[in-house]
Formats: sequence, C-alpha cells, structure tokens
Amino acid sequence: MDNIRHIENKLNLYDGDLHDLSSMLSMIEKIRPDVVFHLASQSFVPYSYAVPTDTLTTNVIGTANLLEAVRIAKIDPIIHICSSPEVYGQPDEKDIPMTEECPLRPVSPYAVGKVGEDMLGHMYYQAYGIKTIISRAFAHEGPRRGEPFAVSWFAKQIVRIEKGLQQPIVRVGNLNSVRTYMDVRDTVRAYWLLAEKGKSGEAYNIAGSETMSLSEVLNLLLSMSPVGKRAKAKMDKNLLRPIDVTLQIPDDSKFRQLTGWEPEIPFRQTLEDVLQYWRERV
Repeated sequence: MDNIRHIENKLNLYDGDLHDLSSMLSMIEKIRPDVVFHLASQSFVPYSYAVPTDTLTTNVIGTANLLEAVRIAKIDPIIHICSSPEVYGQPDEKDIPMTEECPLRPVSPYAVGKVGEDMLGHMYYQAYGIKTIISRAFAHEGPRRGEPFAVSWFAKQIVRIEKGLQQPIVRVGNLNSVRTYMDVRDTVRAYWLLAEKGKSGEAYNIAGSETMSLSEVLNLLLSMSPVGKRAKAKMDKNLLRPIDVTLQIPDDSKFRQLTGWEPEIPFRQTLEDVLQYWRERV
C-alpha cells in the first residue's frame, strides 16, 4: 500500500486471492473488467529456490484461477499476462539477440512458473478464445522498487553509507550478469500499448536499449554519490543464486514495430531517481 498512498483516493480496491478460485470468481463478477493486467506473482527469483512450491502455486495455479474465473463469468476482457525473459534461461550464442522464438529453458522455480503462465495464456486463448496477450519485459528499474532487487539494493546501501548508517562496503552478488535495462515508467507505457494493440495468443519481448553488467550499474550508482570513491563492493555468498542467468540481450522488434514504442527515459536518469528515492526513505 505504501506505493499507492498518493493515488489511493483515485482507486477502487478489491480484495481477492489468486489461490482461491471462488474468491477470484466473486471479484471478476463484481468488477467485470474490460482489461486485466495480470502482474501478481511471487516475483523474486532467489526466493523461489527457497519456496518452490509456493512460487509455482501462486504463479501457475493462481493464473489458472484467474483465467477460469474469466471463463466461468462469461466476460471477454483483454488479459495481459506478465511473463518474464527468465523463461529463456541461459541462451546459446546462436540465440543472441533473444527473440520470442528462443527455446524456453527455465533454470529457477520462478522461471518454471512463468513458463506455466505463458502456456496457460496460450491454452486458454486456443481452447476458449480468451484474449490473452503475453509480455516478456526485460530488466526494468525505477524508484519504489523493493530492496531485494539488485539495483534498488545497491542504491539503498549507498544511501545508508552516505548517512553514516553503514560501513563503506556494498554487499553484492554476481556482478558479471549482463542485462538490458529500461525505466519502469517506459515499461508501463509499453504494457498499455500492448493491451491496446497486441494480438491475442501472442508473446512479445519488451526491452530497453542500454545493455550493461551489474558491475557497470554499481559503478554508475557510485559515481552519482559523494561516497563513491571510498565505497567498495564485497561479495556476499548469500546473494548468489544456485544457477544464474548471466546474459540477457533481447530483440524486441516485434513489439516496437507493432506499437511504435521507444524508451524515453535514459537509464542514468533511472538510477538517479532510485538513489533519490532512497535518500528520502532512509
């Protein structure tokens, strides 16, 4: 709720539980939506290794309950299912850049769950004509993102160092992972355009234009801080995944040609905004 306090009076909020079909059906029949943006999930990849069953239940069974509720209610909304490039796993060289046709080779319970969401969306479109559209949005960052995620985690630690609350050491996981970044505000625009123009039953990569390693991201954040020259990175084994996807270089031409979307916010601005967010919070 903290993230929506400033717009809470503009929203109609309803309670529902993805684990409970009757709950979802009651909510869907009450709202009878024209468009559904299905982003709800257990979305933290490292945590999924600790709670694989809960992750799969929430992400797969939860998605099935949502789609079943729509089918039973006999309504006809557009349903945007938010999947993930994690479904592709670690790509072979021949699969770079990664298109929507890349093999699905998930290497985490989270990614397996997202493959399940993908397949359910496709199945419900084919079997029942429910208008599902799949997005696979590559790394997107911005202010208000939860601290377990790498960029936000780096920024919060840097701010704590600035305020004298932490030694000048930034705890990190694998800094060699390469991601292609965009700002979350550009991602939200993309999601809206996908709901307007996307073809039912199809999957679409969505991605920014700035590719860099997590090491480069950390160095950029440090360069924006007065403590940047004295703070050092230190590997924390607790932040490493059992297996990591270290390379995500996408091809999202299918989506861009369909919608005309282009990212508008430079990633440097995103990082500055994330730092400022934590300066106001810490």
